[in-house]
Amino acid sequence: MDQLQGKKIVVLGATGMVATPVVHQLAEHNEVWGAARFHNAKAKVDLEERGVRTVVLDLADPDLSALPTGIDYVVNLAVTHSSKFSSALAANAESLGLVMSHYREVEAFLHCSSTGVYAPNGQHPMREEDPLGDNHRALLPTYSISKIAAESVARLSARLYDLPTVIARLNVPYGDCVAWPSIHLECILDGKAIQVLPGEPSVYSPIHSDDIIRQIPLLLEAASVPATTLNWAGPDVVSVQDWCAYLGQLVGKPAIMEETEFALPSVAVDVTRMDASIGPSRVHWRGGMRRMVASSHPEIELPAAV
Repeated sequence: MDQLQGKKIVVLGATGMVATPVVHQLAEHNEVWGAARFHNAKAKVDLEERGVRTVVLDLADPDLSALPTGIDYVVNLAVTHSSKFSSALAANAESLGLVMSHYREVEAFLHCSSTGVYAPNGQHPMREEDPLGDNHRALLPTYSISKIAAESVARLSARLYDLPTVIARLNVPYGDCVAWPSIHLECILDGKAIQVLPGEPSVYSPIHSDDIIRQIPLLLEAASVPATTLNWAGPDVVSVQDWCAYLGQLVGKPAIMEETEFALPSVAVDVTRMDASIGPSRVHWRGGMRRMVASSHPEIELPAAV
């Protein structure tokens, strides 16, 4: 299932950095309903101009009556970064149960989780069965715990409603949208320091938006009861230090690294289960990040040899 066509799909969190390119692509061949808070009116207009039907939905206090019926698939790419645990748990976990109950008859439900659910363990490639923990506390105090809670809600709902579900633990996304590596790029261009933990390099498995878009149908096909849980990541393990050095080479400016205890820990992942289930990601990090620079800063002439 390389592409969805003629389907009716709801995407939650439709204006997010991960969701926006997904929604754009899905809307080319499907009836797509994009649900979000839409605090940015322009984002709503931009989606509608691409043929997306929009629904104003706040998952902190969801009114599901506005959501369409007769849906084939639901893709949950929504997330709330509230600093209050009550708000984060309500929006990220409790509301997920309400939505899955509302859409218990769909063909499949994709819940996007995060590799930020893993307990820090240095440069060890995290496997799906590895211990979970409060990974992002230094920067996002409620994030990891509310994402772990959401996974439990998704698993329970899949069993309660016999709803085929896949939980995809997303690593560092990037591409032609604003994301962590693109923020690093702007820091390099502005001469600002990029914060990393002291000691060994901080390693991740970044995944390009091209792979995210291509793998959405494959993940939906992998949905099951009980729910399937997969790491969702790119084909390479690379450190923040290395990709920032590479971005600096591309733009001709040094990457300034600042060690601090308040940076995020390593979360590289083992993609063995993902590769066996949906096939490997294809975009390697150097090519993907070079494209990111070219897209966001076309005025910069990139060196041919880097």
